[in-house]
Amino acid sequence: MPLRRPFATLVPLLAIALAMVSATPARAQVLGPVQGLPNVQVPDVGLPGMVPASPLRSVDDLLRGPLALTRKLQIDALRRSEPRRVDVDPHGAPILRGEFLATGLSTAQRDAVQASGFVVDRETPADATLGLDFVVLHDTRNRSTARAMRALQRAAPDATFTYQHLYLPAGHADVANATSSAPPSSSAPARRVGLVDGGVDPRDPALAHARIEPHGCQTATVSRHGTAVAARLVAGDPDTLYAADLWCGDAVGGATSNLVDALAWMAREHVAVINISLVGPDNPVLARAVQAMIARGHVLVSAVGNDGPAAPPLFPASYPGVIGVGGVDAHDRALPESGSGDQVDFCASGVFGSGRDALRGTSFAAPIVARKAAQLLDAPHAGAAAQVQQQLIGEARPLGAPGHDPRYGYGLLSP
Repeated sequence: MPLRRPFATLVPLLAIALAMVSATPARAQVLGPVQGLPNVQVPDVGLPGMVPASPLRSVDDLLRGPLALTRKLQIDALRRSEPRRVDVDPHGAPILRGEFLATGLSTAQRDAVQASGFVVDRETPADATLGLDFVVLHDTRNRSTARAMRALQRAAPDATFTYQHLYLPAGHADVANATSSAPPSSSAPARRVGLVDGGVDPRDPALAHARIEPHGCQTATVSRHGTAVAARLVAGDPDTLYAADLWCGDAVGGATSNLVDALAWMAREHVAVINISLVGPDNPVLARAVQAMIARGHVLVSAVGNDGPAAPPLFPASYPGVIGVGGVDAHDRALPESGSGDQVDFCASGVFGSGRDALRGTSFAAPIVARKAAQLLDAPHAGAAAQVQQQLIGEARPLGAPGHDPRYGYGLLSP
């Protein structure tokens, strides 16, 4: 995740922390149960004292101080703060405990699942909009994640089940009252742009000329991360911002079904370009939703994440057709934490603001590229994603290796 101190300074600090771990007796920690295997006690090799015991009040609490170092620390903090609500799947990705997604359930399969102690917690309007056929199932018997999944598979062996994964912001927002300076409103025509993130503060100066259409929460809430991303996306123009809030002021949010619902809402509103500064694991329901959006002619721009160049790809940035964005610093050097690989299509400034109020991460690079894409596309149409990407390649300034570079993609796009 994004770092508050220079990388060269952080390395020795991490070395000291790891040395402390090796000198400390290993503590046992129960990780999420793995399907088909017994629960195993494994040593906890997390950095000691890095995860606070106090409850998390909002998603912004995950993005400040030590928790901003790695997504692993954020997941650990969520599990410790909300043990009854948050668990991990067999690969360590965060999930909502007791919730599962099912696709293509027949009436007989639904009856069998309900007889096994599950209820259809909610059905989503994404079915009709994007042609998806999935429901959210809730376990009423409070079983472990592994036992509940096995029960579903026994009840309907031919059905497809997956976890209710949680997607986390890809940026650092450790500022008490982070607001942006509002650039002069340009003479460019007003555009319709989409944002899937936390709540947006309409009082931010960069949003003074924008019209905000909120979605997802009964009561408006504000997220510093979502507001900062929105400020870069709109940048003082009189745009209409379709802002889907996946947290509603809670510390636990970013659920797969809510992310899919947000995309379906923007499809119904014909929003051509959508920024997603969130990262998480591959999920078959989300993958189908992304494919449906691209087929309908929408352009999805996503941060590639801040787990570093050696980390496996994160999603939705790594899905085919999504424009993945990495981050660079003020000297156009790749941020040390920025992801690397085929999923990086472009790079942009991942530093927002200056001094102690600076925000950092690929979260803040993605909206620069999304804004450029919105200037090229007024309305969704077939083939738009590929066409816009080719146009952006023509505008990008190459960095790194010729052609496509794993850190910089096809080059740098500036505001």
